[in-house]
Amino acid sequence: MLNVMEIMKRIPHRYPFLLVDRILEQNKEEGIITGLKNVTINEEFFNGHFPEHPIMPGVLIVEGMAQCLGVLVMSEDEQKVPYFAAIEGVKFKAPVRPGDQLIYEGKIEKMRRNIVKAKAVAKVNGVVVTEASFTFSVMDK
Repeated sequence: MLNVMEIMKRIPHRYPFLLVDRILEQNKEEGIITGLKNVTINEEFFNGHFPEHPIMPGVLIVEGMAQCLGVLVMSEDEQKVPYFAAIEGVKFKAPVRPGDQLIYEGKIEKMRRNIVKAKAVAKVNGVVVTEASFTFSVMDK
């Protein structure tokens, strides 16, 4: 399990754009990771999305899934960062609201040199709310 301070040693994101609070499980050999994001009404994006009916922007859920996968791909001492090369098959199945706890589940499908292909889902209460396939290019910072 990794806390937010350990997550920030692996990926460059910081408040207000760090969208992973904790890593619950990771297995580099199997290429799997599970992360957590507590969604609170204090999030900056709720000021404008939508004030009378707050829901988490779907693009930020996708970003959170990608950050979680980035934690799996990167180690503490690397001077590299994974950049999006492609995002495919994105499906938004239900809204995410303040008070929800997002669970990100990611799996690396293929790694070749500096290219990583992966899939991830985001769940609330065990129900998939978002899914996507990712391709990352791992490059120097």
